[in-house]
Amino acid sequence: ADRVHLHFSDTQRLNLAAVLRDVPANTHVYTCGPTRLMDAVTDVALGQGYRPEQVHQECFSAEVDTGGAAFEVFAATSGITVQVLQNQSIVEALALAGLKVCVSCKQGICGSCLTDVLEGEPDHRDHYLTDEEKADGDQILLCCSRAKSARLVIDL
Repeated sequence: ADRVHLHFSDTQRLNLAAVLRDVPANTHVYTCGPTRLMDAVTDVALGQGYRPEQVHQECFSAEVDTGGAAFEVFAATSGITVQVLQNQSIVEALALAGLKVCVSCKQGICGSCLTDVLEGEPDHRDHYLTDEEKADGDQILLCCSRAKSARLVIDL
């Protein structure tokens, strides 16, 4: 309790630069709350030399953009092929074909629908995977992400 400090925007502004300065090497920063606050903490931390893998965010909600061209998804283990239409999630397309996917948030922030990608290029629209994990291209969150390639093969 003696290390907890509360700051409220209308009574006492948090001096992020001061809070994030003069900390032990390899310190990690964890934020949750409004997007504006989390973005400000991330910007200041990165500006002060923190590495991206040291800054963590927990979102309570996120906008989901399912727009884009239609594409095909082949669920290799199940042997099911679906067309994912514009403004439709992969989860929705698979459900219409009778394949239910475990989902929780449906916003790309919890990771419950994380699935391995066997072929194709994901269009990551989540807030769960790190930039490095997204660059690997071997996983996808089915609730919100789409495909950059015409076809995705997933391990489901």
